[in-house]
Amino acid sequence: MNTKKVVLSAVKTVLVTGLVSLSACSGNKEIPLVYEVENTGAEYAWPEMPTVENLPVIKELPDALEGVKSFSDWSRRRSEIAAMIQHYGIGKKPAVNKEEQVKARMSEDTLIVDVTVNGETLTLRSKISYPKDGVAPYPLMIGTSNISLPRDMFQSRPIATMVYTESQVNSYSQFFRRDGKTRGDYEFDRLYPELKDNGAYSEWAWGLSRLIDGLQLLGPEVTKIDTKHIGVTGCSYAGKMALFCGAFDERVALTIAQEPGGGGAAAWRVSHVMGEVESLERTDYNWFMESQKENFQGENVYRLPYDHHELCAMVFPRALLLLGNPDYVWLADSAMQVSYEAAHKVWERFGVGDRMACDIIGGHGHCQLHESQRPIVESFIDRFLMGKEEEK
Repeated sequence: MNTKKVVLSAVKTVLVTGLVSLSACSGNKEIPLVYEVENTGAEYAWPEMPTVENLPVIKELPDALEGVKSFSDWSRRRSEIAAMIQHYGIGKKPAVNKEEQVKARMSEDTLIVDVTVNGETLTLRSKISYPKDGVAPYPLMIGTSNISLPRDMFQSRPIATMVYTESQVNSYSQFFRRDGKTRGDYEFDRLYPELKDNGAYSEWAWGLSRLIDGLQLLGPEVTKIDTKHIGVTGCSYAGKMALFCGAFDERVALTIAQEPGGGGAAAWRVSHVMGEVESLERTDYNWFMESQKENFQGENVYRLPYDHHELCAMVFPRALLLLGNPDYVWLADSAMQVSYEAAHKVWERFGVGDRMACDIIGGHGHCQLHESQRPIVESFIDRFLMGKEEEK
């Protein structure tokens, strides 16, 4: 164990030194906790995307704050990061005109959202479980595929919960598939056949955004949901999903990614030197564009113009909690730790470092919260879903 710690320390020294150190600014009460729109940087055009051969070799983690001199610069920088992740990693998350292409209704406690694109309609359904106590509208925690956090954390608070069933958009894996479907055959592909090379994470994030569209269109009088206090959480592959969903939709106030593994919060550059972990070459390529592996496997990982600390940084200035479990080596939690320390600089830069945290501890099963992690999880829920942060 001591040897592993020494190796991690050396890796951090090499990979994080390329980041610009900026002092924290004052006036953090002016930094928003959440937004009312999916993407505040929608007006920015994508930057030029060089071919792999023309990308520079970058051994250290790229600077998430490149070109950022004030908070007003962040929306542009976030849009640049989002564009790179889509272009080189997961495929495009297409924009939707909420007023024209989305229709929503409630059937008892089930939210039903119809999205129509190019004459094709995809229908999403998700049941909302309402709290027994409290007064509507309620905060909402959305589980990607499931909520692995202890349910009593929500049942003991006036928080509604909802599970987003991602198979309504795209299937889980290229392996162990029972439905016989592959790229180009999913529900999402009926609407966007030109995006058949997409990875699932762009499409799953798209689907969750459409559910939030539906909640906004119906309003709290119909849904009994406070759309200013929406959270998303998931574990393992769904922990990655929660992170992508939270990163790519600024209406999510709190993202809790539980044991997300490689391709989630873990930096590809770090997992590359860690051995038998979920590195860029060893993940499920239904989740990512296959071109990511073709272009950036092996030493070419250093040509990737971004890394996953910047995926984490896309959540800024909103709240992000990363949870790890080093007992499961495959998850590459050492790479997540490096990524966390690099991404956290963005929150620190603007004086809101306490909105992001990372807690890694073993001694428990996969997707089973360690008792010692409860206080920090409950703190983030109370502050960023219950609104206690706003009372400070």
